[in-house]
Amino acid sequence: MSPLWPGRKHTLTSRLALGTMRLLGWTPVLAPPPGPKFVAAVAPHTSNADFWPGILLSLAMRLPMHFLAKRELFAPPLGFLMRALGGLPVDRQRAGGNFVDAVVAIINREPELVLAVAPEGTRGRGEYWKTGFYYMALDAGVPIGVTAFDWGRRRFGMIGYVQPSGDIDADFAQIRALLQGVRGRTPGQETPAYPRPLQAGGPSRS
Repeated sequence: MSPLWPGRKHTLTSRLALGTMRLLGWTPVLAPPPGPKFVAAVAPHTSNADFWPGILLSLAMRLPMHFLAKRELFAPPLGFLMRALGGLPVDRQRAGGNFVDAVVAIINREPELVLAVAPEGTRGRGEYWKTGFYYMALDAGVPIGVTAFDWGRRRFGMIGYVQPSGDIDADFAQIRALLQGVRGRTPGQETPAYPRPLQAGGPSRS
């Protein structure tokens, strides 16, 4: 049987999702989480085909999995579907227009949370990862769950955790070490796990 989120038991839905994953050749992975919430950095995200294994993983492990979207997308009727899939509305205005601060408020509010973020920012190859996810975790005081879409070994899930220290280069080195050997569905489109370069006047928080 697959690993489960702490304190959860299997349900009919989780068993069906697990069976479907195994039928498709996927192995779910959940390194023991260090706490009840973390920011899940999902990589490599190189294809739209990553979506359904992600949904199945969340159901199979009964994860408190959520993703972020603009508040405007949660108006009826689309809002019902967005919430059912785990969407969380972000109100930037309440945080003075600051996206990271708005997300930190959400993390602090939730008792349990696996917040899925694709830090590559694109399904095509880029030069670096966006760093918003890093500062969300740093400011909220929660770990980063390195979450692998490993099409090479057909495994998907949380393979390890990095507690942000504020030394972004050292922390990203740990992320790269955990992702060593992980291959996306389209390897040529993988973006290497290096932080977005510093901007004039200070570090990038996006």
